[in-house]
Formats: sequence, C-alpha cells, structure tokens
Amino acid sequence: MSQYLLSVYEVEGNVAGAPSTPEEMRAFMGRVIALEEEMDRAGAFVFGGALHGPDATTVVRGGTGLDKVTTDGPFVEAKEHIGGFYVINAEDLDAALAWAEKVVEAVNHAIEVRPFRATGRLRDGH
Repeated sequence: MSQYLLSVYEVEGNVAGAPSTPEEMRAFMGRVIALEEEMDRAGAFVFGGALHGPDATTVVRGGTGLDKVTTDGPFVEAKEHIGGFYVINAEDLDAALAWAEKVVEAVNHAIEVRPFRATGRLRDGH
C-alpha cells in the first residue's frame, strides 16, 4: 500500500464554486463528511485538513551556523496556494485517482495527486 497526497488548490481572492450561503455551506460540509467517512471505512483515510490562507504563513530558512531566519508570508509569491489536503492509503495510482475524483465531486475543486516517496519512517506505505 502506498500513500498519496491529494491537494486542493485555491486562487487567492477567487474561490470558484465556494459556498456563499449557509445552506450551500451545510451541503458542502455534508459532502465532505460523507466522503471522509467513506474513506475511513475503506481504510484509505490517513489525515486531511483545510489550511489558513497565505497571510497566516511563516517561513523558516536556514542561515549560517545556528542562525535561522523566519519571515511572515508564503515562501513563493503566487496567486494559487494549497487550501487543503488529504493523505490517503491506496493500492496504486489508479486507486488514488479514484479517490481524487470523489474529492472533486465533494469540494468542486481540481485536485493534484502526488505519491509520497519512501523516507526513513515511511517505507512503501508502512
């Protein structure tokens, strides 16, 4: 089993299809909750969340010696930013893409799918 990142990108100041009324927000949240419950029942759900906007970002950069530099704001100036994400377990890319299609249906945003590379703690889905 491998792990995949399903990223939701937003355009700053322009969130097409975003809920604009309390009723639309309830329907949106109902779809998201149902999707997360389905992922959980299937053993695919690892973690997910929505992120604050770029104005809440702090960047830490390495400096010389022990000095580190922190700055407010995103690392890259861009109109698009990650608005939320899921980390899922999936047998292969096709299975991850099937989950991504369900996320698209629930949140009405394009989803980027990327596999995790194995690290010292994450080896082939373990």
